[in-house]
Amino acid sequence: MTPDPSLAALSDRLFSISVALYSVAVLAFCAQLAFGRRPARTPELVGAGAGAPAVPLSPEPAEPAQSRRWGQVAVSVAVLGALTHVGVLVTRGLATGRLPWGNMYEFGTAMVLVAVVSFLVFAIRMPAVRHLGAFVLGPVVLAMVLIGLFLYAEAGPLVAALRSSWLAVHVTSAILGFGIFFVSGIASMAYLARSRYEAKLAEGTARPDSILARVPSAATLDRVAHRTAVFGFPIWTFAVIAGAIWAESAWGRFWGWDPKETWAFIAWVVYAAYLHARTTAGWRGRPAAWVNVTGLVVMVFNLLYVNMVSTGLHSYAGLPK
Repeated sequence: MTPDPSLAALSDRLFSISVALYSVAVLAFCAQLAFGRRPARTPELVGAGAGAPAVPLSPEPAEPAQSRRWGQVAVSVAVLGALTHVGVLVTRGLATGRLPWGNMYEFGTAMVLVAVVSFLVFAIRMPAVRHLGAFVLGPVVLAMVLIGLFLYAEAGPLVAALRSSWLAVHVTSAILGFGIFFVSGIASMAYLARSRYEAKLAEGTARPDSILARVPSAATLDRVAHRTAVFGFPIWTFAVIAGAIWAESAWGRFWGWDPKETWAFIAWVVYAAYLHARTTAGWRGRPAAWVNVTGLVVMVFNLLYVNMVSTGLHSYAGLPK
């Protein structure tokens, strides 16, 4: 099918609009943090176990009305950005007559959309999580800019190697898994910073005007990181299995320790270790969070370095298969 240039151009415009809307949402999330309540006193804290976050014994103070309004504005703008982001992929798919994840540009764009939607689900259901918005949408804007600058590809047909029904199965599940793990990793990074701040609060050495005083509690961040990892892990497991089946169909073997296969498996092992660590005495809390952050690093390495630098059977189109 010959690509429709008008739809392809519309997709590109929607991409720029999405970046602009996400940027406005980041500013609104920053305003929410700026107007957030500074703790009036050092709360009494209790540890939940070895390495676990310190949990306030008394209820957290209510969020100021001005801060709450900025949070609502930020979420509304982010939702609008997500809708235009969906439009990027829909118009790209209509322009090419195929699923819109046939190259690194499309894969990255779809993965970032999944990350945004995953965060918005938490932000809408758990208003306290909105204070994490700047730390999630900030990397999202950076990722979108880098994708647009360095990974952009003109709308066109799939390369022959990707013309398979397994594209809809394997690559879709990989996009979903990566996007969900992105939010989980950001939450764990924030948890590591917040739990350290809460430890200083317990010691009486923390600064009450720190930005960390306004992010969600360590317990909340740990819960977000864990829930997203629990949801993303079976999806990523399915992606690895589906990739092996596609490999047998395309290359006559299920597994060949190609660089992409190897690092996908390493990522699976790291996330399995994280979920196990969350239930293991001595590994709960900060040690487990570091494992989760390592998982995100492995995923990013797999997406960028393995696709763009290393050579292997998955090198075509710059797409994880």
